[in-house]
Amino acid sequence: MTTGSTAGSTTGAGVVRAAIRVTGIVQGVGFRPFVHVLAGRLGLAGFVGNDERGVVIEAEGPPAALEALLTEIRTHPPGPALVSSVTAEPLPVRGEDTFTIAPSTAGGAAATLISPDLATCADCLRELHDPGDRRYRHPFISCTNCGPRFTIVTGVPYDRATTTMAGFPMCPACAREYHDPADRRFHAQPICCHDCGPVLRFLPADAWAAGEQGDDREPIVDAAAALLQGAVVAVKGLGGYHLAAVAADELAVATLRTRKHREDKPFAVLVPELATAAELGEVDVVEAAELSSRRAPIVLLRRRSDAAVAAAVAPGDRHLGLFLPYTPVHHLLLAAVGAPLVLTSGNVSDEPIAHRDDDAAARLPAIADAALVHDRPIRTRADDSVLRVVRDRPYLVRRSRGYAPEPIPLAVAARAPILGCGAELKNTFCLLRGGEAFVSHHIGDLENAETLRAFTDGITHVGRLLDVEPEVVAHDLHPDYLSTKWALAHAENVGAELVGVQHHHAHLAGCLAEHGETGPVVGLACDGLGYGTDGTLWGGEVLDVSLTGCTRVAHLEPVPLPGGATAIRQPWRTAAAWLRAAGEELPGLAERVGPEWATVQRLLDSRLDLPVTTSAGRLFDAVAALCGVRDRVTYEGQAAIELERCADRSVREGYPAGRGGGLLRGSELVRAVVADLRGGTTPAVVAARFHHGLAGLLVGAAVDAAGMLGRDTVALSGGVFQNLLLLDAVRSGCAAAGLRVLVHSRLPCNDGGISLGQVAVAAARRS
Repeated sequence: MTTGSTAGSTTGAGVVRAAIRVTGIVQGVGFRPFVHVLAGRLGLAGFVGNDERGVVIEAEGPPAALEALLTEIRTHPPGPALVSSVTAEPLPVRGEDTFTIAPSTAGGAAATLISPDLATCADCLRELHDPGDRRYRHPFISCTNCGPRFTIVTGVPYDRATTTMAGFPMCPACAREYHDPADRRFHAQPICCHDCGPVLRFLPADAWAAGEQGDDREPIVDAAAALLQGAVVAVKGLGGYHLAAVAADELAVATLRTRKHREDKPFAVLVPELATAAELGEVDVVEAAELSSRRAPIVLLRRRSDAAVAAAVAPGDRHLGLFLPYTPVHHLLLAAVGAPLVLTSGNVSDEPIAHRDDDAAARLPAIADAALVHDRPIRTRADDSVLRVVRDRPYLVRRSRGYAPEPIPLAVAARAPILGCGAELKNTFCLLRGGEAFVSHHIGDLENAETLRAFTDGITHVGRLLDVEPEVVAHDLHPDYLSTKWALAHAENVGAELVGVQHHHAHLAGCLAEHGETGPVVGLACDGLGYGTDGTLWGGEVLDVSLTGCTRVAHLEPVPLPGGATAIRQPWRTAAAWLRAAGEELPGLAERVGPEWATVQRLLDSRLDLPVTTSAGRLFDAVAALCGVRDRVTYEGQAAIELERCADRSVREGYPAGRGGGLLRGSELVRAVVADLRGGTTPAVVAARFHHGLAGLLVGAAVDAAGMLGRDTVALSGGVFQNLLLLDAVRSGCAAAGLRVLVHSRLPCNDGGISLGQVAVAAARRS
C-alpha cells in the first residue's frame, strides 16, 4: 500500500488540496458515504466518486485534516472493503466549502475490484424481523454492508445499471434512500423492497418444469410446509440453486441422495444460529468466527455423537459440514421450518450447480418435488465455500462464494497480464494484473461440457470486469487436460505467449505465493495424479522449488496403474499393483474382488505399457483396499478419506520405511500393512500406523533434502494434505527437525490452488 504526499498549494489560512486515489474492493461497500461522513467530521471540502479504477477523492482543508483522512481510509475502512492502495497528489486550492458525493464516471480502463457476495448483516436482520419496518420479511433485504455482489455484477463501474438488478426500477421510497449519503443504503445497488424488488414464488416441480409462474402469496410458508411433509425443495440462492430437505428426516434425505445420484459423499447442513451448530458439532472460538463471518462458508466440524440429523446426511463421517444462513430467504425459511436443513448444490452428481432459471427448470424437477424461486438473475455461478480450521487458521477445501474474486497480492508483479488456466479437476482460473492475483470462483471438473462453458465464460467475464487481456497464458503440462487444450488454442488465436508449468511445481508455487515468498524451499507435493516432466504420473514428490524453477529430488516408488483411470475408481487395482511391488499377497482380497482379480494379475504379468505413477493418493487407495475399507469409490478421494476416518487416533507409532537413491520405499509400508493384517491387527490400528509411517517417510525425505540443498523451509501442497492426520504429523515432524513449514490458508491445497501457482511461476520467469 502506498501513500503519497498531501502537499499542495497553500493559502494564508494553511489550506491544501489533494487528489486521492483509492483502489481495491471499494465499490458497493459503502465507501463513498464513509468518506463523505469522515470528511464532514474533519471539516474538509471537495468530493468523492467512483470510476473504473476505484474511488477518486479531491479533498481540501488543513494539512493535518487531510493526513487524518488518509490514515482513516488506510486503517479503518468500512468492514466489507479491502483497500489495496492509497495515493495522493497535490492540487491547486479552489476555496470550496462543501464536500459532496459525485456521480460515477466511465470511459477509462477498468481497474476497480468487485466485492465478493456478503452474508446478510445484523442491521438488515433486525429490519427483516421487525413488524414495524417497511422491509419486514422482505426476502431480498440488503444494504451497502451485505447482499449479492460478484454473482450479480455484469460490468464496471459497479452501479445498478451494471448488475442484474437493472431490470427492477426503484420505487420512490427506495430511491430516496439510495440517493441519501446519510442512509445505510446509499448507492446500495441491490436495494429494493416489497414494492419494487424481485418476487419470490413457490410452485410444484411439474408446474415449474412446464414454465408456470407459481404462487407469490406465502412462498416461504408453502415451502416450509412442503419440507416438513418430507419434500425435497429446490431453492434459488445467491450463486445458484440448492436442494433442500429437513436434515433430521431420514426418508427425505435418503430420497434426495438417491435422486441426486450421490451415494456416499456427505451433505452440508444449514443451521439457524451458532447455538444450533454447537448442538450438532463441536465449535471452538475460531470456528464460530468463521461460521458467522460475512463469508459464511461451510465449516467442517467434529460431529457430536448425539447430533440430531439423519444418518444419510453424512454416512459414517466423524464430521459435519455446517453453515449459517447468508441470505434473507435462508433466514426466513429456517425460521418457518424450525429445524436444520440439508442444503446441497442443485445438480445431479458430477454436474455443475444450476444457476440459470431455464437450466434449473429443465434439470432439477427430476430431483425436487417443489421449487422456491425468484426472478433476480444470477450472472455468475458460485458454489458455497468449504473450510476446516487447523491450528486456529482457516484451511480451505473449496474457495468460492464469499471469497472470489478477492485478490491475493504476489511478491513478484506481472510485467504483462497473465492467465492461469488451472487443472482439470476442481478447476479455478487466475488472472494476474500487476501484483494482484484474482483466483476465480470454483469452476469444477472440466470433464463436463457445461463446466467447460462456465470456465470459458468466467475467463471472459472476469477479464472484462478487470479490463485484463492476457498476454501470457500459463497451463498444466498434461496434454489431455481440457484446460491445457483450451490454453493452447486460445493462445494461438490471440497471439499470447504460452508458459507450461508442471503440476506439482504449480501446487507448491501457489503455496509460496500465498505467503508472499519466492523460494527456494523444499517442497512436499502429494496428490492423486499430476503429469510429470518425464511423461509419467507423479504424486508423491520431494522437490527443490522456487517460483522460477523446480527440480525433483526424490519420490515414492513408481508402480503401474492397472486399468489407468479405472484404477482410480477401483482402489483394489492399485492394491494389486502395490502388493506386486512389495512381493506380498493378502489372503481374502482376491476372493472379495472376484473374477476381475485374475484379469488384473494377468495385466500386471504381461508387462504391457501400463501408466506408471508415484502418487501418494493412489498409495492411500491401495491401503484402504487392503484394510477392507473401500474397494470401489463413488467420489474422488473417498478411499483415502475413509481410511483417515477409521484410523485410531490413540496410535502414535508408524511403520518404518526406508529411503535412498531418490526413492521413498512405499513397498515397505505395504509390507508392514500386510503383516499386521495377517496377524489380526485391526484396520483402525493399521490405518493409523500407515499414516504415521508415511508421515515419517516424508519428514525424513524433507530433512534429507533440506540438509543436502541448504534449505530451512518446507512447503506442503497437494490434495493428499487435506488429510489432517497426515498433515499434522508431517508438519509437526518437520518443525521438530528445525524446518519452517508453509501450508495453505488462502487457497485449497488441492487443485483449486493450481491456477495461482501457474501465474506466480509465469510472472517470476518473466521478471
